[in-house]
Amino acid sequence: MANIDVGNAGDLQSQIEEVEALSSIYGDEWCVIDEAARIFCIKITDDIDYPKLKACLQIILPHDYPSAAPPVYQINAAWLRGPDRKTLSSSLEELYVANTGESILYLWVEKVREFLLEKSQSTDTGENRMSCLIDNEELPPIKLGETITERRSTFQPHLAPVVTPRQVRMVLDKLFENKKIASATHNIYAYRIYCEEKQSFLQDCEDDGETAAGGRLLHLLQILDVRNVLVVVSRWYGGILLGPDRFKHINNSARNILVQEGYASSAVRPFLPISNVSKFGIRPLLRIPFGPTV
Repeated sequence: MANIDVGNAGDLQSQIEEVEALSSIYGDEWCVIDEAARIFCIKITDDIDYPKLKACLQIILPHDYPSAAPPVYQINAAWLRGPDRKTLSSSLEELYVANTGESILYLWVEKVREFLLEKSQSTDTGENRMSCLIDNEELPPIKLGETITERRSTFQPHLAPVVTPRQVRMVLDKLFENKKIASATHNIYAYRIYCEEKQSFLQDCEDDGETAAGGRLLHLLQILDVRNVLVVVSRWYGGILLGPDRFKHINNSARNILVQEGYASSAVRPFLPISNVSKFGIRPLLRIPFGPTV
């Protein structure tokens, strides 16, 4: 902060005032990740008393925000994908354009909350029509696996037994209550649930910005023929590109916790990287005109 130009003193003062106001408004939901680098995170829910959906909005404030540059942001939510992620990102960008030069974070937070509320209501309607649901569902136990660290990137696996999609969401929500997990660069997950009634599998996955990682993780679960389990791998990017090795670490983290919890045999061969995926590169948080970082 001491190296900021005098010409940007007004922006710095605006940032300080905005951060103080947000900290006062949101309390424990507001998290300072790196004050010197102006990196912050806020946990957002659709409902304060009875939250169903949660997201973490991670923010970097450039030295010339708000006068000339927008905040750099990343939305961490394991359930947020595809069209929904694009829709929310577009909404935030439109808000910035309509309020260029002004402090925008409060409007962004409330826009994300509004989106969560709409999504929660639509999800409830859809889940009421699903089979593979049971009454009086409880939060399953969540297991923590050993971390893998390479070139300052850290991979942390989590596992929970699940028998319904609602339990999947409950586990993800619980994990995101942890500020460290919520602020991970990626939270990749996959699950498989066996529906006795239909004699078929209900399965899904999420990349969370790490292209193709969710599909690879689900493929691992299929190869191991595991059922009624959710695996989440959190990755904290350390600033050095890993190339295809990142897929190896994601799947080896998942495999290790599956072995640890008795879902797979330790004799299963570790996942190996595939050479033709090197085009999927991880990018660190960068200053960009608009849009989330991945």
